[in-house]
Amino acid sequence: MTSVTLNPADFTRRSPVYRELRDAGARFVESFGGAIAEDFMESAEAEAKSAAGLALADLSLLPHFGFKGRETVDWLCSQGVDVGDQDNVAYRQEDGVLAAKLAPREVLLIADIAGRSDLCARLADSASIEEEVEAFPVPRGDGYFWFLVLGESAPAMFAKICGVDLRPSSFGELEIAQTSVARMNVVIVRCDLGETPAYYVLGDVASASYLWACLLDAMEEFDGRLVGHGAIRHLAGV
Repeated sequence: MTSVTLNPADFTRRSPVYRELRDAGARFVESFGGAIAEDFMESAEAEAKSAAGLALADLSLLPHFGFKGRETVDWLCSQGVDVGDQDNVAYRQEDGVLAAKLAPREVLLIADIAGRSDLCARLADSASIEEEVEAFPVPRGDGYFWFLVLGESAPAMFAKICGVDLRPSSFGELEIAQTSVARMNVVIVRCDLGETPAYYVLGDVASASYLWACLLDAMEEFDGRLVGHGAIRHLAGV
């Protein structure tokens, strides 16, 4: 494993917590138009193993994009996106992208864990062309951070700072909770990585540093740690 790293500040596109990641010893690689935390000077296998207990990763640079409007669901379905009738459920696409239905007229698209799908970009381009359709793009990639909390102790950690019961017995795979974590409004999507419980946490980018610090504080009791994108891909088998 190389120790060569990049400076996220050299890129126009940056994670809202790049300073925190840098100070924690992250090794950055160029990806998704910026510099993403690939690891913390350990192999992907070693970090993935430690993530079994409790870990936190930043995925904010991966594509995520929203749509709002009266015709949002119908238009997305016409574009080949599978969106069901039930709200607060994430519908997994064939390429791994999640179509998270937040409301009857609002859907948040969340990239596959490797960020290989071009679905978000393709739909954003299509929506901007079809001006007569009431399905308006919402650039969540710029306005929302995207964190990943994973590990067996994740539900117990969340219980300290969130009123929703996120235990697997109560909160199913691909369920969505629009709730408060550490007194901040967020969207939580359960999206396990193999046998490892995992939760996407998305919210207002202006409060990213605040919530990052709150999560790290809540994780301390459980010996939680930071992991990079390499470990997440390893756990996902991609």
